[in-house]
Amino acid sequence: MEAVPETVISTPEQSIQHLITQVEKVIRGKRKQIEMVVTCLLAGGHILMEDNPGTGKTVLARTLAQCISGSKGEQHVVFKRIQFTPDLLPMDLIGSHIFDDRNKEFVFKHGPLFCNVLLADEINRASPKVQSALLEAMAEHQVTVGDTTLLLEKMFFTIATQNPIEMEGTYPLPAAQLDRFFMKIYFGYVDEETELNIYREYLDIARNLVELQQVLSLEDVLDLQKKASEVYVHEEIVKAVSDIVRGTRNHPDITLGASTRSGIAFLKCLRAYAMVRGRSFVIEDDVKDIAHAVLDHRLIYRNKEGKLKALEGIINKEAERLAKLKLYA
Repeated sequence: MEAVPETVISTPEQSIQHLITQVEKVIRGKRKQIEMVVTCLLAGGHILMEDNPGTGKTVLARTLAQCISGSKGEQHVVFKRIQFTPDLLPMDLIGSHIFDDRNKEFVFKHGPLFCNVLLADEINRASPKVQSALLEAMAEHQVTVGDTTLLLEKMFFTIATQNPIEMEGTYPLPAAQLDRFFMKIYFGYVDEETELNIYREYLDIARNLVELQQVLSLEDVLDLQKKASEVYVHEEIVKAVSDIVRGTRNHPDITLGASTRSGIAFLKCLRAYAMVRGRSFVIEDDVKDIAHAVLDHRLIYRNKEGKLKALEGIINKEAERLAKLKLYA
């Protein structure tokens, strides 16, 4: 039986909770979704949010970016937004060479991908060619222009929103693109009481969005990402992640299972999520809390019934095994 590691020190915990509290001034009744976005940020990954228009996906992305963008600290955090449309071209993201008439030479003008926080709004309204332009940037933090490879910023965090694929004018994201997102979450509508409060206070909420202050600098975020990578993960939890990932490859209702890359992303998110929850160690419940968000979008199911039950069954089996072990009792 292993002793529980010391709890996370107060400073990172207070910073994270301060960030979440600031976002909640604008986004009401969505604390779980906010925690997932912050988890992806601290894990060094990217997140995809899907739901119907008007549920607050874009506002959440803008709010979070505003809370971590600005000039606080030695370096400036740059936030860019790209509205994806059917006529968008890859060069609109990456940039292009333009002719400098003064020096009589072509120079490269950087596109919006060269930033710290990127909001890819309605990403599935653009063509697959444009969606694929993000692959290298998200996976390797670099872009290639001709024979030249250009590095992106050390902190490059993509928050993408998309409408349900059944809606007119959308292009399904390819599997390779989906696999670059550490998490995919569904935003959903708020409950009745929260919605009533939004209607009563929408002027104050809009004012809060304009007046939000930066609460974390680039140095703060990079430091939190480093601390998240040091969060303790019990060996049995590592085994549970492996069992869940491998279980998706052998399930009769799943035609494409999770990759090894998804298992690594799972562990990174577990560490970051534990930190968001105020701990320096991962517990058994964390696995069940984030497994769907990390894995579901990476899988291809045989039918709708399989989508509803297959992953749930695999996760529950490992959750029950971990519960019996009582790792930190």
